[in-house]
Amino acid sequence: MTEKLTEHESAPSDAALIGADTSLLIVDDDAPFLRRLGRAMETRGFAVDVAESVAEGIAKAKTRPPKYAVVDLRLGDGSGLDVIEAIRSRRDDTRIIMLTGYGNIATAVNAVKLGAVDYLAKPADADDIFAALVQKAGERAEPPENPMSADRVRWEHIQRVYEMCERNVSETARRLNMHRRTLQRILAKRAPK
Repeated sequence: MTEKLTEHESAPSDAALIGADTSLLIVDDDAPFLRRLGRAMETRGFAVDVAESVAEGIAKAKTRPPKYAVVDLRLGDGSGLDVIEAIRSRRDDTRIIMLTGYGNIATAVNAVKLGAVDYLAKPADADDIFAALVQKAGERAEPPENPMSADRVRWEHIQRVYEMCERNVSETARRLNMHRRTLQRILAKRAPK
């Protein structure tokens, strides 16, 4: 006779997945995102420390190297890859997740070479980030249930380039090889689903 396990009994708790060392460093210059993600990770059992710049991230990595880290690729004062290097120079067992809105193969390869275990495109939600942090070596991540539409990916890319160009429409249009008026119409619309 086999007993049927309830979902709660069969699934390990978040604390069991995290382990004894619950230290998590989150480095991102998007303050609202940083606060939301920090709260979400605390509710899952992590001891969260946050940094809003490369310099702050490196300082925190040197004083208290974390067991887990979530690092944005592009920060106001430089590259998140520098934070990964600082963490790796102090601790080699840290599980590092690189977040970026500028996903491309070259930066993904570089992040992995420096020691990141996964590379997630923004906007990533807390569940995806948690799953990537606690994923065992050799496990494959599940594909997202609701991936972004092509229109949304395009819109996100345009927004990021626009922000990189300090909200200069003409410069953004030039970099995107797009007519300025077309860009203005896109920027005036709401984000697609």
